[in-house]
Amino acid sequence: MGAAARYLTWAGTGLAALGASTAAYNLLTLRTLPRGVAGVIEPVTVCVPARDEAERLPALIADLRAQTGVPRLHVLILDDASTDGTYDAALAAIAGDERFTVLRSAAHPAPGWTGKAAACARLAARTDAAALVFVDADVRLAPHAVAAAVTELRRRGAGLVSAWPIQEAGSTTERLVQPLLAWSWASTLPVGPANHSLRPSTAVACGQFLAVDAEAYRAAGGHAAVAASATEDLDLARSMRRAGHRTALVTAGPAASTRMYTGPAELTDGYTRWLWSAYGGRRDTGTVIGILAALAYWIPPLAALLGRGRTRRAGILGYLAAVTSRLTARTIETRRPPTPSDLASALAHPVAVAHYLSLWTRSHHRHQTGRLRWKQRPLVAPDEAIARRA
Repeated sequence: MGAAARYLTWAGTGLAALGASTAAYNLLTLRTLPRGVAGVIEPVTVCVPARDEAERLPALIADLRAQTGVPRLHVLILDDASTDGTYDAALAAIAGDERFTVLRSAAHPAPGWTGKAAACARLAARTDAAALVFVDADVRLAPHAVAAAVTELRRRGAGLVSAWPIQEAGSTTERLVQPLLAWSWASTLPVGPANHSLRPSTAVACGQFLAVDAEAYRAAGGHAAVAASATEDLDLARSMRRAGHRTALVTAGPAASTRMYTGPAELTDGYTRWLWSAYGGRRDTGTVIGILAALAYWIPPLAALLGRGRTRRAGILGYLAAVTSRLTARTIETRRPPTPSDLASALAHPVAVAHYLSLWTRSHHRHQTGRLRWKQRPLVAPDEAIARRA
């Protein structure tokens, strides 16, 4: 191989090694929700938006009924125009527990709103609790989860704490792609310093399990400030930072887990729904990120296979660094040693990156042609929302 190939291989290996080093730093420094908490005395309202979640919602309700350390807990559930019996399933699972209230809506979101943001805003408007916890219907919670999340929120004096759940996977495609969510920030962002920053660009949040200070939430505009966002969780954290409130990412560890998508088709539709908004929604920025990803995660393994001498050794080093960064990110997320399945998916990391980039391309194309939908609803793009409000 020529000099250009050697330089590209070493550059890619350097990027992969940097990612592995960043992941190692986060493994050593990132906090996990505490297991032993004294309890939370203040009123806490858990908000659960649910659309077509009849199968998954009852398990979450059972988990919420089993919460400990939150004596003033109230749970609000919104059946958001479901078509599958979500409302009846919720009532059956609640079994008369007076801490639960189920709201029902037959209306679709107002112009300029996504369904998730509209549902969360409506739930938040129904409570005057000092702390709000937003939980998706497909999340499973340990008995200490809510108390631990609110305790972490107050300990940090933050406006928002995102407790990153363990991302479970069933199919081969899920095992290939889902770990990229945690890897994407664990290998690129030193989370400790980012948690102490007010820079919106360094915010990380996952709307599957969020604890927020109600006053800070409303001062930042709540979900109305991110009404049209395809990634309302991340933009909510950014909105809070702009309003002067710190946000923090921690790992939930054994406190929370979720299977975000079930099967390849749902995963493809799910990522297509929002991936266009990554990197500020800019195609040029995304293209640069794609080039860097190819440099770091395709060229070294190709050099390991096809190169000779030092180039081949550099390629092997780069490939091992990429695998290490992915396994480290998975350990950060799960707080347990990698499983054989984790190792197998990490070894296929170049394929995972390629699949991710194909999903990003698909999402941009669907967005540009106005064909983005989720759960039988069209999505509202930010520029469309502005036009409608003008």
